[in-house]
Amino acid sequence: MTCALCDDTGWKTIEANGVTRVARCDCMRESAAARLLSDARIPRRYQHCDFTNYIAYNERLTKAQQYAARLAEGFPVVDRGLFLLGPPGVGKTHLAVAVLRHVISNRGARGLFYDTRDLLRVIRSTYDPVNQVAEMDVLRPVMECDVLVLDDLGAEKTSEWVEETLNHIVNARYSAQRTTLFTSNYEDKPDTTDPDSLLFRIGYRMRSRLHEMCEFLDLDGADYRELPPNGGVDDLVTLWKLRSKASRKTTLPSRSAGQARAQIRERDGKADLKWSGGRAGS
Repeated sequence: MTCALCDDTGWKTIEANGVTRVARCDCMRESAAARLLSDARIPRRYQHCDFTNYIAYNERLTKAQQYAARLAEGFPVVDRGLFLLGPPGVGKTHLAVAVLRHVISNRGARGLFYDTRDLLRVIRSTYDPVNQVAEMDVLRPVMECDVLVLDDLGAEKTSEWVEETLNHIVNARYSAQRTTLFTSNYEDKPDTTDPDSLLFRIGYRMRSRLHEMCEFLDLDGADYRELPPNGGVDDLVTLWKLRSKASRKTTLPSRSAGQARAQIRERDGKADLKWSGGRAGS
């Protein structure tokens, strides 16, 4: 459809103080932002995520939302990125994508989203002699984009190659002072023996670097995927309280809530958190 302001020339006529001038049409900026969003690799499931549809119903979620919004509004003049930690389904990826979409649409930033495991898979695929894509063709955009979201850090199977590859990416972005956002289900505690600790999954070197380049925020809440189709904020609050109660009873880390629910049902037949309405689709 032809732009009514510029007739698709990219320039619109404006008048100021009786003087007629031409300026870049708004459609050019919108078109450029659309291309950047399309190139950002945001998964289809998360393409709707922004700050207006994020539901913050407790203090930690509110704090995370406010910090993420300030980072997005302040970009590119920001000192640190963001590391969002918490159990599955509390909205970590939603907030990270909200920041990414905002800086792309409003600041013209070059951004990328990668699930950590998917990124490692793509890098590995470059070692196949049949593949015509070189390793640096994948790594360069990841290391040089203005904003990177690296989702679900720590979920990948650990190995020396994984550690070196991720450290290479993190160090490159750290040295260039490029904004990076991470999410993880693993707790940030100084325990090298606990498989549920972030330190166990990523090692001392990367954890130290990440603490220097990111603000760490712990999110706590219900798993929105357990919300019934017509559920609302009150249902999320109820689920959150039940999850917290289950965690206290079993003394398990919050990311093991599924196992906690199973143990509770076996023990006393109470506090079944499953909903007859099924799981939310998005």
